Amino acid sequence: MGVVNVTPDSFSDGGRWAEPATAVEHGRRLRAQGADILDVGGESTRPGATRPVVAEELDRVVPVIEQLAAEGACVSVDTMRAEVADAALAAGAVIVNDVSGGLADPEILAVTAAHDAGYVAMHWRAHAATMANHATYDDVVAEVRDELAARLDDALAAGIAADRVVLDPGIGFAKTAAHNWALLGALPELAALGRPLLLGVSRKAFLGAALADEHGTPRPVDQRDDATTALSALAAAAGVWCVRVHEVAASRDAVRVGARWREAQDAATGPAR
Repeated sequence: MGVVNVTPDSFSDGGRWAEPATAVEHGRRLRAQGADILDVGGESTRPGATRPVVAEELDRVVPVIEQLAAEGACVSVDTMRAEVADAALAAGAVIVNDVSGGLADPEILAVTAAHDAGYVAMHWRAHAATMANHATYDDVVAEVRDELAARLDDALAAGIAADRVVLDPGIGFAKTAAHNWALLGALPELAALGRPLLLGVSRKAFLGAALADEHGTPRPVDQRDDATTALSALAAAAGVWCVRVHEVAASRDAVRVGARWREAQDAATGPAR
């Protein structure tokens, strides 16, 4: 899944693709590099971000989705709003990637069901402006698993077919670096919910912290792609369904290698349980 941020304030590439024409061209490049899905979003969810008004979000994403879908791309819309999801699906998107898992706007579930679209439900506790205040867990793996199970139940109750739901542990959303690593180490437990997993770790702050220099200065955002690629390989080896990344080519290769690694392990020991 290649990221197409149509925003002026994304943490990783804010403003580079803010105009529809440049966003479409960026989506074309990601698709040429091997992206299976183009994830178009008009609201930054970086820590501390403020939300655009609905009309602004619509103006950002709908023209880009229309063009990319018309060219044959498989497009997802990264939104928490039912109104934006409805317009995006009408414009040609086929997946709703909702970082709130239906908590920010419960109507988004009914909209997705009405369009018979795919739905990604992410683990989420609060909007970007305040989510850091909610990074408190007694057992992060158990709590994220249980809260994702509740998101899955709500999606199914709204009429979304089970085979159209994907779950995302929400790396970096209301979580510390230690929480993120704990979740990455427990992917099989999350997969036990019975739905495919999507993982979004690309360029995130916990990678910068892990790669800090001898003075403790985190690795800059634009120098975290190699670490992202490493996690793409590990995710594929763990059986993750999809990785959401800003740079597609290297992660595409990493996913292929990780998948072969998993196949080789299965052949040697039997499928992982």
